[in-house]
Amino acid sequence: MNKGLFKAAWYWITITQFAFTVMGWACNTAPSTDPKTAQAARGTQRSPSGKAASPGETEKTILFFGNSLTAGYGLDDPAQAFPALIQKKIDSLKLPYKVINAGLSGETTAGGRSRVAWLLKSNVDIFVLELGANDGLRGIPVRETRSNLQDIIDQVKAKYPRAKLVLAGMLVPPNMGSTYSTGFSKIFPELAEKNQLSLVPFLLRGVAGNAVLNQADGIHPTAKGAVLVANNVWPVLKSLL
Repeated sequence: MNKGLFKAAWYWITITQFAFTVMGWACNTAPSTDPKTAQAARGTQRSPSGKAASPGETEKTILFFGNSLTAGYGLDDPAQAFPALIQKKIDSLKLPYKVINAGLSGETTAGGRSRVAWLLKSNVDIFVLELGANDGLRGIPVRETRSNLQDIIDQVKAKYPRAKLVLAGMLVPPNMGSTYSTGFSKIFPELAEKNQLSLVPFLLRGVAGNAVLNQADGIHPTAKGAVLVANNVWPVLKSLL
């Protein structure tokens, strides 16, 4: 994490609570076959508004590439997932962007590295990378997670050199060990700096560890929690539109 966020008082409060609920989670350890998330995994989910660009205006694409947090696992409607909420914000400003939700429950960075090429067959103007949580909760070596994320970034840049990239930061609970959790937290700001990416410091800021904002599993955001997640992402993304 960036130094300010990492040292903030809420970090230890929320992340300690977070630790009691993460065991056995791993963002759904196997890729979901739930029809609600399968379409999103294929990268075909459109915005709920279905809003088109104005005449003479080219509609651009924002691809959200992640795990169950992006897919909106457990929510009643895909329109409640944070990428769909981002689309509503975009539509309210009448900007010519469509959001594609390519979240897949259970996805790791290794799985994402293998899957991303298929999604890059369609044009991408902004790529939002939200992966790593499952790696962290499984204790996958930090160097492997970093390498996989770098490979995904490289694939996007090679295919679309002019695309803008956003990296969503994640933390793991301290019960993973201080050496591991510290090393993991550094992955995201360091990759963002190295590759000149826009960074969301901690995707679940204000949501992790808050029972009111999480589902019964204690980890996946409720519809209200997803609103806060969207608010964490929006200021970073808006600056790129």
